[in-house]
Amino acid sequence: MAKKGKSKKPAKKAAKKPAKKVAKKVAKKPAKKAAPKKAPKKVAKKKTGAKRKPNPAFMKAMNPSAALAAVIGASAMPRTEVTKKLWAYIKKNSLQDSVNKRMINADDKLRAVFGGRRQVSMFEMTKLVNSQLS
Repeated sequence: MAKKGKSKKPAKKAAKKPAKKVAKKVAKKPAKKAAPKKAPKKVAKKKTGAKRKPNPAFMKAMNPSAALAAVIGASAMPRTEVTKKLWAYIKKNSLQDSVNKRMINADDKLRAVFGGRRQVSMFEMTKLVNSQLS
């Protein structure tokens, strides 16, 4: 008789599990039907008269060091202009690495700016150039 009792208990548990799964599936179906209904998208209005003001810290004229002045010129200019002139120099002399475009291969002038390093990532370049500005 003990064998019959053991066989009945797992059968009851097995019967309960599918019933729970069916109940969960039924509950999920109405939620899926409601999801496709979307409200029409609102078009954002463009501001006509307001322009973005540049950050004054970027527009402050900075003096380049002697090593950096050999690349971009000795006149004082904002950091944004320094970056533009540096990229113009890099593209003119094709110093961007052909395989990994994020890397800059330094020539003799840039090596002095980069602290003697032969190759620098473009993200490190901005950090190293900012140290050359005062």
